[in-house]
Amino acid sequence: MGCLLGSPLRTAARPGRRRGRSLRCALIEERLELAGRELTILRPPSADDLIDEDAFDEEEFLPYWAELWPSGVALAHVVAGLELAGSRVLELGAGLGLPSVAAALRGADVLATDWADDAVALLRENAERNGIALQAKVVRWDEPERLDGRWDLVLGADLLYEQRNAEALLDLLPRLGGEILLAEPGRPFARDFLSRWDVDEVADRVYRLR
Repeated sequence: MGCLLGSPLRTAARPGRRRGRSLRCALIEERLELAGRELTILRPPSADDLIDEDAFDEEEFLPYWAELWPSGVALAHVVAGLELAGSRVLELGAGLGLPSVAAALRGADVLATDWADDAVALLRENAERNGIALQAKVVRWDEPERLDGRWDLVLGADLLYEQRNAEALLDLLPRLGGEILLAEPGRPFARDFLSRWDVDEVADRVYRLR
């Protein structure tokens, strides 16, 4: 069970967010074990409460990042079993960023990215409150130049929920280098996407792509 926390998290205004709007009135604290550590992760109690009609009208933006999705948890546990000391690890569409947290706990140099500034702000706060060193920044998938070269490992959890995401990732991922681990629960666009790669299933619905 989570517990309600009273302090809202505020982030800088972005296009599509009405000025003066608080990100949320309360956060839920989740406790979980990952890579031999007990962590406390703050998250919004309801993603629906964060829906911004202006942002949706502008880019069909919905706050998927605010959910603790099973795919993110599954990928995080796979990553927690890897030897990553000294590796450069990138997570795309990080949301709450559990795979990034796991990689950092395993000694990687981690950059967690999302296109929602709220997600990045909360990810940074969660990393700090758990004493975890990682970088997090807002990056869109059509900005590969902001992803700073090639990576040893690229992570993604439940990214294929829209056709435009699958198309963008088919263009982006080959530019990033390294191994790709993707957790995919069976979204409609996943079959065609996965058919473009050599795929190994390393855990239930977690795939290594080549």
